[in-house]
This record gives sequence, C-alpha cells and structure tokens, in this order.
Amino acid sequence: MSLWHLFIVAVIQGLTEFLPVSSSGHLILLPQLTGLADQGQVIDVAVHVGTLGAVILYFWRDVAEALAGVPRLLTGRIDTPGSRLAFLLAVATVPVVVAGLILKLTGYDEAMRSTAVIGWTMLIFGLVLYWTDQEGATEKTAPEWSLRDAIVMGLWQAIALIPGVSRSGATISGARALGYTREDGARLAMLMSIPTILASGVFLGAEVVATADIGAARDGAIAAGFAFLSALVALSLMMRLLKSVSFTPYVIYRVILGVVLLVIAYT
Repeated sequence: MSLWHLFIVAVIQGLTEFLPVSSSGHLILLPQLTGLADQGQVIDVAVHVGTLGAVILYFWRDVAEALAGVPRLLTGRIDTPGSRLAFLLAVATVPVVVAGLILKLTGYDEAMRSTAVIGWTMLIFGLVLYWTDQEGATEKTAPEWSLRDAIVMGLWQAIALIPGVSRSGATISGARALGYTREDGARLAMLMSIPTILASGVFLGAEVVATADIGAARDGAIAAGFAFLSALVALSLMMRLLKSVSFTPYVIYRVILGVVLLVIAYT
C-alpha cells in the first residue's frame, strides 16, 4: 500500500474510533466511494492497535487502577475500586464478544457491509444519540457505575457491531439514557472500548499472523502510528469539548451523511 493510502485509512480510523460517528462505517465506505483498494485485515489490526494505545494513554490512571485490581478479582474479591472497575469492564464486554462470534459464524457480519445499511444506521442512531443526550438526566458519575448499568451499556455496545451504529455512539447513548453526565458517560464508553478493541485485535490478529510478511508488517506499523496520533487528538478534543458542548454537532454530521448515503444507495 502507498503511504498516502495508509495515512488515509489510519486517520479515518483514528478520528472516528472514539467520536460517535462509526469508524467501521467510514472504513467500509472508503473503498466503495473512492475506488481505493480494501486495506485488508493486516491494516485493520494495525489501526486498532494504534487506537488502543491512544485510549490507554489518555485514561492511563483508570487503566492502571483496573489492572491493579485484576489480581484481587482473580481471587474472587471485588472489594477495591480497581477490582470493581475491572469486573464491570469484563461484564460489559461479554455481550459484544458473544454477538460478534454469532455474526462471524453466521456470516451476517459481511452481509451488513452495505451503503444502505450504513446510511440507515447513521441516520437512526444519530437521532437516538440526540434523544438520549437531550432527554437523559445528568445525575450519575463514573464511580456510581453499577453491575446493572454495565450490562445495559454492554448490550448497547453489542448493537454497534452493525456497521454505521458506532461503538462509542451506542455506549454513550446508553450511558446518557441511564442518567450519566456527558463527560462521565463518555469516559465509561472509552474505558469499555479497551477490552473490546483488544478482543477484536486478538481475534483478527489470529487470522492474519500466518499470512503477514515483512512488507505487510511495515505497512501495519506505519498505519498504527498514524492511527495512534489521530485517535489521541480526536479523543482529547472530544473530552475537552464535552465540558461545554453537547453531542449535537456529531448528530448533525451523522444525519447529513446518513441522508447522502441513502440517496446514493437507492439511486
């Protein structure tokens, strides 16, 4: 792949992984709308690794706390903030892993990769984000995250396996519907992305290890670097803007893109 192609793919993944606009939807649309070749699974794994590094770095205090709690969790003790966070993140990840395996085994994951599907999900779940953001209460904070809320947000995250829904958008919608503040809802959604992206990367990585060569590894390293930097910028910008701005700008973008895609799909 050319450096320019790697740059485009990595930046799109990095910018859209954590913004509520669907990274998978944009990456699927890239070859369909531009004529560029599909980037392939090696690059998919690489850009996921890059965005994973960005979210871990940005939320390193929370990540360190959760990791410190893992040993206690493994012994059945959920009696510290770290072990509790690790436990709830694990619970929230179960629905998306189960749903992902079902879609992969049935072949529906490929069947949903169409412009029409992405257009409808962009539009519908953009409006869902708007409704939950405007109508949701703002009374809960991240330390109040409960088992019930982790399960509910995990189910929202599983819905995001449909291209165009947006993993961050769905989990943020779930958090806002449960009454979490914009900042804390986004924080929980971002933390939930860590085990999810890790599971996805391991699953995809197992499929490409045997076929990857030196050239592919080099391209992957470049793409991961670009994705890391762009994801860090997008994540930092969104979290800062949430102190004073709602999710409405992302909703407007989703609605406009959804309508354009539906026009393209049906004409």
